[in-house]
Amino acid sequence: MLAYTYIERGKFQLIEKPQPQIIEPSDAIVRITLSSICTSDLHIKHGSVPRAVPGITVGHEMVGVVEAVGKEVTKVKVGDRVTVNVETFCGECFYCKNGYVNNCTSPNGGWALGCRIDGGQTEYVRVPLANQGLDRIPESVTDEQALFVGDVLATGFWAARISEITEDDTVLIIGAGPTGICTLLCVMLKTPKRIIVCEKSEQRRAFIRQHYPDVLVITPTDCEAFVMAHSDHGGADRVLEVAGGTDTFQLAWQCARPNAIVTIVALYDQPQTLPLPEMYGKNLTFKSGGVDGCDCEEILQLIEAGKIDTTPLITHQYPLDRIEEAYRLFEDKEDGVIKVAITNNSQNCPKELV
Repeated sequence: MLAYTYIERGKFQLIEKPQPQIIEPSDAIVRITLSSICTSDLHIKHGSVPRAVPGITVGHEMVGVVEAVGKEVTKVKVGDRVTVNVETFCGECFYCKNGYVNNCTSPNGGWALGCRIDGGQTEYVRVPLANQGLDRIPESVTDEQALFVGDVLATGFWAARISEITEDDTVLIIGAGPTGICTLLCVMLKTPKRIIVCEKSEQRRAFIRQHYPDVLVITPTDCEAFVMAHSDHGGADRVLEVAGGTDTFQLAWQCARPNAIVTIVALYDQPQTLPLPEMYGKNLTFKSGGVDGCDCEEILQLIEAGKIDTTPLITHQYPLDRIEEAYRLFEDKEDGVIKVAITNNSQNCPKELV
């Protein structure tokens, strides 16, 4: 089968690999119908994820059909359409029982698929601990609607949940990339008083204005002054930093009011400075870390109910055998790309969907 593979720092390559087999009784084999490219894949390519293992198939955003299950798998059966969680987790350790599945103590716990074991930019994938890692897609939900449930949408949902947003809040989201937009969708579920999105790209600001007209949009240059003028207590009540830029961490705490919550969703290439003398007296609460992707079933229910729709994010589609082109488009941010869907039908051509 074809598998897009991490060869060495700076190099991915589409190569032939054998189809995966059941190894543990808790495994499932999923035939991939649709996958996507994530910025975290680019972090692997450029060496920003030291735990990534050369030789693994990359990709951790995927949906598909269950082809085989181990004898301990009871949650799904052969033939089920499923989302695949970005994380593998046992459900039994201290961290899993407390909802901190990113820190699962299983050998494959946390972000394994597409990082430490073979992932989903391929035709078939082995999913360990499948009772926790797979969720059935409701009949009325399409593969496209479910594609981001296991990663960027789970990240946005987690970020909104831990930010403790109330209906009286002004919420600032820094970054309108795919994860930022998914975070926006999940913040909107909390119905805060106002939402401000800060984004440097004019194309992405236009995307937000087009699809979410009630959201206020601003550039990083004007962000701090704009937030101060459009908040009730001298800054945003909640700040969610999803950009991971050179200066966006500093911008996040500077735009927060005293006693605000600042949630760091971004993954940075470089260490960030916490200038405690400058922020003394603001009494900020910082929350950060990897997504605890244990809300996928609830997210699917919200999609089924029409309360979340991420399909506008799929701006382009490529077949697996042209994934190199898809990566170039995504990495170079060409042609207004937000997210690229990768199909396993080699007859499909690149296609702009929005």
